[in-house]
Amino acid sequence: MKAYLFPGQGSQFVGMGKELYDNSDASKSLFERANEILGFRITDLMFSGTDEDLKQTNVTQPAIFIHSVIAAKHLGNAFKPDMVAGHSLGEFSALVANKTLEFEDALRLVIARANAMQEACQANPSTMAAILDLDDKIIEDICASINDVVVPANYNCPGQIVISGTIEGVKTACEKLTAAGAKRALLLNVGGAFHSPIMEPARMKLAAAIDATSFNNPVCPVFQNVNAMPSGDPNIIRKNLVDQLTAPVRWTQTIQNMIEHGAKLLLKWGLAKYCRDW
Repeated sequence: MKAYLFPGQGSQFVGMGKELYDNSDASKSLFERANEILGFRITDLMFSGTDEDLKQTNVTQPAIFIHSVIAAKHLGNAFKPDMVAGHSLGEFSALVANKTLEFEDALRLVIARANAMQEACQANPSTMAAILDLDDKIIEDICASINDVVVPANYNCPGQIVISGTIEGVKTACEKLTAAGAKRALLLNVGGAFHSPIMEPARMKLAAAIDATSFNNPVCPVFQNVNAMPSGDPNIIRKNLVDQLTAPVRWTQTIQNMIEHGAKLLLKWGLAKYCRDW
């Protein structure tokens, strides 16, 4: 069984998608359709912009989504996933891959999500930090003990959790986690506290956009970030997509659960060479 994994924010790079645009008429048509929906030529930023251009949340998220989906569609009938998952933003790419969402509808949701998150970041300055080589429970307990907003946000792999919250809360947590034995507690260069309660205003705006969007029955299950479990029910998928903005990304558990459900080959999709073994 094949599981396809779609990347989230942070996987962008200058030149992303240009090879597809230049060598596939079908791909070029989808890129141009994305430009029309966005109202500006995001392809110019993707193909020949700067790293700084691509770091803006309202550019990064649609750029990664567009690249991921078009790379998958480029395979045509050869693209036959048995299950899909996406890291944070990548969940929208996964939902196009398993036909829950149409490309245009999903792109509009990604735009709404990115803009809402950008606004939340500007309204409440906040940050994130990567914690290396410390037990999950210790990280959870220390975050809970701090009298400020700071929570585990991304369970990326065994030995790496990203925490998210106010600037002071995250700094305090980093000090305590280092004292508790973390190999490293590294502040990240991000625009805000993603997957934390600070994103509540963004969650409410995204909920309204999702309520107005049609969801289809998927052709294969999606393992969602919120609970790391498979779903084929459009109503559950909707709710989990909304909740994802303020809940942690349970990526470690997602990979483990995909393997337990029979995945033999995990393909990381939408990057420079389109796919590779996990």
